[in-house]
Amino acid sequence: MIDFNLSLRTKDVNVLSEAVRTWYQHNRVTPTERATQLLCSAAMDLYRQGHRTPEELATLLITRFDSPYSLKINATTSTAHH
Repeated sequence: MIDFNLSLRTKDVNVLSEAVRTWYQHNRVTPTERATQLLCSAAMDLYRQGHRTPEELATLLITRFDSPYSLKINATTSTAHH
């Protein structure tokens, strides 16, 4: 018997993985653990919003994170000191 839930999950993971790989290729950077975590989290959010193709997800990731520098998170902000 085929487990359709497993197949669906594998397909979903493949879609998300392809979108994240495309972001890295587009930006010509080597994957890092922190960047991958952030990109995967963003891709999951977009996927839950109904964006289901790797092309659509990659386009949205590239738009949202337009360079590797956009993935950096500042430890402190000006409001943290007030």
